[in-house]
Amino acid sequence: MSSSINPLHDNESENSSSGSLSKQNSGGIFYGWWLVGVGVFLLSLMSLSVFRGMSVMTVVLQREFGWTRTQISLSALLNRVEGAALGPIEGYLIDRIGARKMVFVGFSIMAIGFVLFSLVQNIWQFYAVFILITLGSGIGGWLAVIAILNSWFDKKRSIAMAGAMSGILLAGFFLPPYTIALNASFRGTVFFLGLIIFIVALPAVKILRNKPEDMGLLPDGGPSDPVKADTDLIRSGDQVGSEISKEVDLEQEFTVIQALKTPVFWILTLAHISSTISLATLSIHLAPRLTDMGLKLTAASNIEMLSSAVALPSLFLAGWLGDKVSKKYLVTAFLFLQGISTLVLALGDALPMAILFAILYGIAFGGRIPLMASIRGEYFGRKAFASIMGWSMLPNGILMAIAPVWAAWMFDNFGSYTIPFLAYAVINLAGAVIMLFASKPKLTQT
Repeated sequence: MSSSINPLHDNESENSSSGSLSKQNSGGIFYGWWLVGVGVFLLSLMSLSVFRGMSVMTVVLQREFGWTRTQISLSALLNRVEGAALGPIEGYLIDRIGARKMVFVGFSIMAIGFVLFSLVQNIWQFYAVFILITLGSGIGGWLAVIAILNSWFDKKRSIAMAGAMSGILLAGFFLPPYTIALNASFRGTVFFLGLIIFIVALPAVKILRNKPEDMGLLPDGGPSDPVKADTDLIRSGDQVGSEISKEVDLEQEFTVIQALKTPVFWILTLAHISSTISLATLSIHLAPRLTDMGLKLTAASNIEMLSSAVALPSLFLAGWLGDKVSKKYLVTAFLFLQGISTLVLALGDALPMAILFAILYGIAFGGRIPLMASIRGEYFGRKAFASIMGWSMLPNGILMAIAPVWAAWMFDNFGSYTIPFLAYAVINLAGAVIMLFASKPKLTQT
């Protein structure tokens, strides 16, 4: 069932059952899919500026200011410690005041941060500005967007999240021109990026809605008034609305405390950590590692673009499969493949190995990212999703803070990334094994 609501019109006042039914019967697009589209745009912009573009930025900052890789990597430590400390708070605020407001505030802060970035003169100013940028991306970025989609989708949760998260991968296609722009003018590029966020991203927030009930709908497009819906649908010989309302009622709704008491919360957190420590490291050190292998910076950005090109179909395939088969085994397979790809990067010494890494890592990364979020939604429900995710970010963020700095310190002191990358590959493989022990918890009332 679907809704033909126009996303450019503010429909929050249109939350009556009769209004939602008339919209459904018009045969238009369910409003949740418009939110997926906005999520693609917002996550693309955030990923290019804060996440995927940072490894290229590391090389540019080294050349521009003469800072060491350890000095630059300390910005990631500040970022992750900040994210870990604020994760539970951000999750609570998203659940309390709504993700829509958080996205607006977060992207506003991020835009200001990039404008100030263009004025940086020393390492301390860089740290201060980077804290501001990552504060904004933490408040209004990935967690807020995914929390919205978790509320809007149930049966199609994995594919919806995969659709929005494709923005993280689409950002990789903009890395080559972004690299060229940074090489031409570092300050002009980051200033222009701040303006783009101000001018384009913030108006897009107007389309966002926190949950389908605000518009008289249920997840996946069912009407919010099942009694009236059933009457209308039974008259036409169709009982789909009744089935949707019953299935939504069956979804378990964990509180944060209840989720923290389940073993599977910690299993998922450990499995997630096993992949994100290498992810956090590569977000800063991939381009430097590839240039150390003899590639030019533009060629290194093309390797990252290749990884994104491979990851994109993997992401949608994983999203489609995640709504049909066990997410646990899919995540296990992708974690294992990510460990192998990190091993290839650790031991590689030429372009063919870099290409092999890009292919393996692209498949693994693209497949994993929607499933790790959607499995939490499946296991713990909608009500406290952001808060539960926020608490899982606490230990995750701490280890993600340490990993890139240790890799940088090893390179600056021993001239090689081999040992840290091998260690992260082993941890990644261990995470794949841990994931096998994940099982859906049963909610018990205490």
